[in-house]
Parts: sequence; C-alpha cells; structure tokens
Amino acid sequence: MDVQEIRKDFPILKDVIYLDSASTSLTPEPVLQAVQDYYHSYKANVGRGVYRMAQLADQRYRDAHRKAADFIGGAGPEGMTVFTRNTTESINIVARGMLWKKGERIVTTLLEHHSNLLPWMRLKEKGVDLQVIKPDKTGMIDPADYEKAITKGTRLVAVSQLSNALGTVLPVKEIGKICRERGCSLLVDAAQSVPHMPVDVKYIDCDFLCFSGHKMLAPTGAGVLWIKKEGEVEPLLVGGGMVQDVGDNWYEIKKGYEGYEAGTPDISAGIGLGAAVDYLSRVGVEEIHQHERRLTAKLLTGLQEIEGVEVYGMGAPAHGGVVSFAVEGLLPHEVALMLDQASGICVRSGHHCCIPLMKHLGMKYGTVRASLYLYNTEDEIEKLLATLEQIAGMA
Repeated sequence: MDVQEIRKDFPILKDVIYLDSASTSLTPEPVLQAVQDYYHSYKANVGRGVYRMAQLADQRYRDAHRKAADFIGGAGPEGMTVFTRNTTESINIVARGMLWKKGERIVTTLLEHHSNLLPWMRLKEKGVDLQVIKPDKTGMIDPADYEKAITKGTRLVAVSQLSNALGTVLPVKEIGKICRERGCSLLVDAAQSVPHMPVDVKYIDCDFLCFSGHKMLAPTGAGVLWIKKEGEVEPLLVGGGMVQDVGDNWYEIKKGYEGYEAGTPDISAGIGLGAAVDYLSRVGVEEIHQHERRLTAKLLTGLQEIEGVEVYGMGAPAHGGVVSFAVEGLLPHEVALMLDQASGICVRSGHHCCIPLMKHLGMKYGTVRASLYLYNTEDEIEKLLATLEQIAGMA
C-alpha cells in the first residue's frame, strides 16, 4: 500500500501527527464526498417514498448494509446487519433484548471497554449472574480461566477482540469454540479489530458482532450490530418505520434490519460507512494490518529503549496497533499535552473507558496511548520516539 498516496485523502495530516485512531479515525475525502453527495443530490428519507430521490437514498442505504455485512463475512441467508449509532448502542440492544431470567449467567473480562461491561453490570439488578475474568499484569488471560468461567449455565460470553487500552488481541475463535461446547452465545466487541484486521464472523463463529463506523474512516453516528439469528433479541426501540402492520392494540414488526431501526436513521452516516468500507476494501484490510504490525513493532522496540518509559501490555502473543505507556515522574495528561505542544502529536491519555482494568493494573491516572492506522508512517513513529526521549529526559 502506498501510504503517501493515502495521506493525500486526509488534508488534516498536514498540520498534525495523529495517533488517536482508537478513539476515532480520520475521514478521507471520498467518504466526505459520498456524504455530501447525499445532501446535495438525493436527500430524502429511506423506506418512505416512491419518488426517484427517495428510491435512490433507500438503495444507497441498503447497499451500505450489504457492504458492511460483506466486510465481516456476514452476508448471506444467515445473519442480519443492523445499523446503530455506535458499538455502545449495539451492545445495549443485545443486553436489553435477550429477555433475561434470574440466575442466568454472563461472562466477560476486565479488559473490556465500559461499553462492554456496564450493560452487563446493569443486568445484575434483574438477578443475572456476572462473572468477570481478570487478566494478569501483561493483559493476558489464561485459557483455563475461560474454561472455568464458561459453565453450562452461562447464557452469553461478551469479549473484545482487541483491547482498546492495551492492544492485547483475545483468542475469540477459541472462546467461540468453548461457547459452542457449553451451549451459550458469544458477543464480540470488534470496535478495535474490524477497522484494522480481517474479521470473519463465520470463522469466529460468534452470535453477535459489534463495531463503530467512526473508528474505520466513516462519519460519527454509524455503528453496526451483526446478529447471527434473527429473533435472538427484541428491538430496543419501536415506532415509525419498523412495523409491517398495526392494529388497535397490536403491531407486527418488519423482518430484517428494518425491524431494529425505528425512526429516521442517520442516513448520511450509513451511506458514509458504506463509502468507508469501499475505501478500506480498495486499500486491502490485510495490507493495512501488516502495515500497522510493522509500525507497532517499531514503536514498541523504541519505547523500551527510552529510559524512564514503561510500556504496558507487553508479552501478549498478539498485539494490535494500540500501545499504552507512561513516563516516570509525569501524569499521562501532562505527557499528552507536552507531545502536542512540542511536536503536534495527538495521543490519548487517561483511563480509556477502562477504569476497572486500570485499577486492577495499579494505574491510578491511566496511561498514555498511541494508536495507529493506515495513514501513519515510520517517520511519525520516529518523531514520537524522539520527542518522548526529550520529555523523559526532562522529567
């Protein structure tokens, strides 16, 4: 892949070194153009009209669903792709829609983003049992811990494929196999994996997969919930657009994704997500993955050579392009501010929506997090390392 050619689609990179894609990615010109085309040329509601513009909007919106499904190997007669606002909403739809009974069990991990932890915590109020598996200091979880936690009484296992805080890659395929053996469902939070590596729901053998468009070059407001079997969860919302028929005191829900998308959706964000999938597919997800692996290896090696810098999550068999570290004597927010002021480097700092994990690992103030994507370069990594060396030397 030609990174310099790709960077031409991101004018904002002329002014900054952007290393915060785990929070939200930048959006390339072709995706912005697709959104603008909707507003300029065929803005109309979907699923409502028979006139030409409405039909065109409806077709583009449906095409975006198909593209998202294809991107994760979820197209075909089995499986349904629902558009949501983000990963958080996708997970909450499952949490609210599975109709839990007292005594049923959910298994998750302490590596999770709050979005894949709090919805399950809230179910404890209904008598649902929650088992949270704790990682070791490197961010790893022993496979035996999964075997022990996922009992026959477990109804759902909810895990991230890639930790947004440490970059640890979890063995979701192996976890899925245990779920099949124990007769429970598997939800995968793929917010950090789908944008960066090939993901196939059939290979993982999961029942639900959730991810966000804004982390994969799309606008904000477009999320995805892939459901293996229609009818596994009830819709979170009811109202306009999602009903087939309505009587005086009854209603019939539409089949397919429309039954889960009540009200007018964020049409332009959905169309933008479709354009983002096109963009990533043209570049090649495997090529992006290999590019990030090279940059990550360079970053990890360089950080370990700087005196006064501690890197977290080291030792994992597989590591994504998310790297957390700390500079001795400085708070994470101080380091992030200094990087921005000194070199225009944008990184994240704090708890990364993983407060229980940070407490478990003894990181009271969190970490500094650099996260990579297809538009980053080796020169940017070298600039980050050089600036950090200066900062660590002054601390």
